[in-house]
Amino acid sequence: MKRRFTFLLLMGACIFGANAQLLYKISGKGLAKPSYIIGTYHFCPDTFVDSIPGLRDAMHATEAVYGELVNDSMMQSAVLQEMRKALSMPEGKTFTSLYTDEEMGRINAFLTKHMGADFTNPMVAQQLGTLTPAALSTTMTALLCMQKQGGQLDATRTIDMFFQNWGKENGRKIGGLETLAFQVKMLFTRPLDRQAQVFLCMVDNEDFNDKLLDLMLGGYFKQDITKIEESINLKLNNSCDDTPEERADLIDNRNADWLTKMPAIMKAQPTLFAVGAGHLVGEKGVLALLRKAGYAVESVR
Repeated sequence: MKRRFTFLLLMGACIFGANAQLLYKISGKGLAKPSYIIGTYHFCPDTFVDSIPGLRDAMHATEAVYGELVNDSMMQSAVLQEMRKALSMPEGKTFTSLYTDEEMGRINAFLTKHMGADFTNPMVAQQLGTLTPAALSTTMTALLCMQKQGGQLDATRTIDMFFQNWGKENGRKIGGLETLAFQVKMLFTRPLDRQAQVFLCMVDNEDFNDKLLDLMLGGYFKQDITKIEESINLKLNNSCDDTPEERADLIDNRNADWLTKMPAIMKAQPTLFAVGAGHLVGEKGVLALLRKAGYAVESVR
């Protein structure tokens, strides 16, 4: 996990829009001091921190840093073993066994376009053939993001990693709203036939994926939360879309679970929560749930 990865990253979109807002203050309901919540993005460098108005002040005003999970948990051998298991095909099965020859032709064309190689290459087949479709889908999503961006990003110095690293260096309490084992199970253990279908949807709908990434990347780097919400709600209106149950598992139920934990955390000490920006938006988003729970939530500009 300490290996360094280089990603391409777009920095030319760091222009503030009229709806610029990623950082929010949480107060009221008996809190002695306010807490804060910042929306993060996996492919954003830690240098972007200083582009977010009021963030440094919020960091210094809090005594704890909570993420979706504790980043250091990713180093635990038992968790890493479970992760490898979740990302690997069951014994006796391979990635290609899930698809027809015609479907593999489409997949190979997609991989060649974006990776320069495909399953007809024995080395590629050996390396990728044991991955589940969900694992390969995650890999390709990252690659497509890279191709949208220009510059470099060290995966050990992303905005996701920054806050807990800063917190440790500055004596803050570090915590997580979930465990890595939970996230791995949630993200990578859908039934294989559904995983196969979703990956093929990625292959067959490049224009849609291109639009989605433009909305998400542009929305985040412009700090426009309305665009982030638009990207999350973008649909093909067919079986490629998340089912209501899948959407609930990925976002809504997790948001509701976090709201059972956040009040006690904020009461104990003023806290900076750093979670994926997609969790902030919508009627079932964390911001709306905090307001429904009686807290005052206001954007920091």
